Amino acid sequence: TAESVKVAVRVRPFNEREKKADAKLIIKMDGNTTYISDPNEPGAEPRKFTFDYSYWSHDGFESLPDGVLVPTSGSNYADQQRVFNDLGRGVLANAFAGFNTSLFAYGQTGSGKSYSIVGYGNNKGIVPLVCDNLFSTIEENKRADGSKVRYQVTLSMLEVYNEQVRDLLRHDASCKGLPVRQNTKLNKFYVEGLDKVVVHSYSEIERRIADGTANRTLAATKMNATSSRAHTVVTILFEQIQKNSEDKEMTKSSEINLVDLAGSERAASTGATGDTLKEGSMINKSLSCLGNVISALAELSTNKKSKIVVPYRDSVLTKLLQNSLGGNSKTIMI
Repeated sequence: TAESVKVAVRVRPFNEREKKADAKLIIKMDGNTTYISDPNEPGAEPRKFTFDYSYWSHDGFESLPDGVLVPTSGSNYADQQRVFNDLGRGVLANAFAGFNTSLFAYGQTGSGKSYSIVGYGNNKGIVPLVCDNLFSTIEENKRADGSKVRYQVTLSMLEVYNEQVRDLLRHDASCKGLPVRQNTKLNKFYVEGLDKVVVHSYSEIERRIADGTANRTLAATKMNATSSRAHTVVTILFEQIQKNSEDKEMTKSSEINLVDLAGSERAASTGATGDTLKEGSMINKSLSCLGNVISALAELSTNKKSKIVVPYRDSVLTKLLQNSLGGNSKTIMI
């Protein structure tokens, strides 16, 4: 439904490879509508697509002394803060309301997913901005309600590499994959042996995520010098604990999944061979599975009597995200 799923699209600047190839700009954005022109038919009517948000981040920006990119006067450039205000604040609002939330960055390899989700340098992405604002909102609420509510934030960070789960918060992250089990009572999948760390401040969560990011699996391809070879999932379990009128403790839990998907890719375009080619094949397979799950959920939301079965079991990624994709959860895709 419109309330439970939001979709945004973002266009990035040309990279060096595209500049050298004299790439032609065929994208135009106006409000939340994206127009795509066919370079082989210059006079043809552009194709038109409408999303919840269309972010123009191709040009019209300047760099501040600290390296932060901001819009030039009069431009419609969408910076990291604007993307966070539209999407990240919704993630936080859902968390405090007790909803599970998933935010995905989806696109082909080299399209700028990691920049939007994690960021680069002082241009912080959605993950660090969500974490920073989560703790600042907790502090504001404590001052306002006199600490009637206790808050607990737990962090885990993993990657799904060739259908194997690696714990990125462990220093020996290169160890063999962790097993994915099913809790039949709760009807959910979980990773056995995954480290879950209680964090008390943004600086602590920032340090943990920086360590985890350093452990990620990267490889150079012709399309992207630092291509993510695995799906990265940062999971924040947010618990609000308070006593009810009968003096019993009640816990409101929300699971936030911030997902940097590995890019879909064509082997002919990336020049991948050997293990890198195998990685690309597994990436494309799991992205197809995710697409099938989201299509099935969309079908169920429009037709409640549909007997369609959501194929969560088809990949490790969809198993792990089952809890945050179905039911009353909120999903945001960029």
